[in-house]
Amino acid sequence: MAEGSVSLEEVKTSFQKFAVHGDTKATGKEMNGKNFAKLCKDCNITDGKNVTTTDVDIVFSKVKAKSVRVITFEQFNQALTELAPKRFKGKNKEEALQQLYGLVVGKEPANIGVTKATKAAAVDRLTDTSKYTGSHKERFDETGKGKGKAGREDIPDTSGYVAAYKGSGTYEDKVKEA
Repeated sequence: MAEGSVSLEEVKTSFQKFAVHGDTKATGKEMNGKNFAKLCKDCNITDGKNVTTTDVDIVFSKVKAKSVRVITFEQFNQALTELAPKRFKGKNKEEALQQLYGLVVGKEPANIGVTKATKAAAVDRLTDTSKYTGSHKERFDETGKGKGKAGREDIPDTSGYVAAYKGSGTYEDKVKEA
């Protein structure tokens, strides 16, 4: 392969970044099918018309060895060589491959927008402690923070005074005066 505007080392660094994505045991020398599909999607190799995700999976299966689930960098180059004419129709293989390398170089796996937490009005309404009534209301203070064990159980008053006695804590003062 003739090296033009893009060097193979730059393509290899992108290959390694995608190869280790999502796999703690990966070395960066081999890439699985999921990460190859992610690379094609993140680098805009799959455009939905000329190159689809199905095409990417078929090319991956073609270039990998029969009993293996991963491809090496050489097989990765072979896969890009097969995808290049499909992605850039009307150009010769070398020009198309160089443009495909241009799409891959400098890219990293994107994590933004992968999973989104939904915020439903029903959940907000159900978890708003200011709207709680009855015994549930006693479990939270004014700020909405839980009181812990004090909010769940009746803790007995062990002060020695009757429950509604107004002068609790004044016995010591009365004894000192006498």
